[in-house]
Amino acid sequence: MNPAKRREIFTRFCAANPHPTTELEHATPFELLVAVMLSAQATDVSVNSATRQLYPVANTPEKILALGEEKLIGYIQRIGLYKTKAKHVMQTCRLLVEQHNGQVPKTREDLEALPGVGRKTANVMLNTAFGQPTIAVDTHIFRLANRIGLAPGKNVLDVENKLLKVIPDEFKHDAHHWLILHGRYVCQARKPKCGACIIYDLCEYKGKNENV
Repeated sequence: MNPAKRREIFTRFCAANPHPTTELEHATPFELLVAVMLSAQATDVSVNSATRQLYPVANTPEKILALGEEKLIGYIQRIGLYKTKAKHVMQTCRLLVEQHNGQVPKTREDLEALPGVGRKTANVMLNTAFGQPTIAVDTHIFRLANRIGLAPGKNVLDVENKLLKVIPDEFKHDAHHWLILHGRYVCQARKPKCGACIIYDLCEYKGKNENV
């Protein structure tokens, strides 16, 4: 895909949705961190359903530590891998209190040192909470980047690095959200909705004519 096509793709995304953001409900960086940790292999809808009950009761590291792991499980047990996630949330809360004065750190190194926080979660935090032009490559973005020819790669890190190279600077901050939303609602895995796609004419997906 040539640079002109890439620029046009993000120009259209921007025109259609000038201020994209995550669908995970949150009011603070800590609330976002917990929501992202809970969202692995789970839908944003299920995470939001749980945090709407949890956050009025406990929405800081100190309050979640006071709540305790068993009670935390009670709030998140409808989410996949809830036992492991509860353990990681508790461990992360402890580290935030002991090492960061209860605040979410703003560096990749410190974020990735938290239990249950990998590169993708760190990228989400750096982008959505702290305004950095990072791109968290999830299954939607990985599929989309390869399918439409935007930034083909064999693994998520390869795709991330390619996206950061080819996306025009003025679109990098919001690219993460545009790509996720497009992959989630339009360029879906089993049957992409090509007839509803605003970048259809720019796409290099070989099977797209079958999905109009």
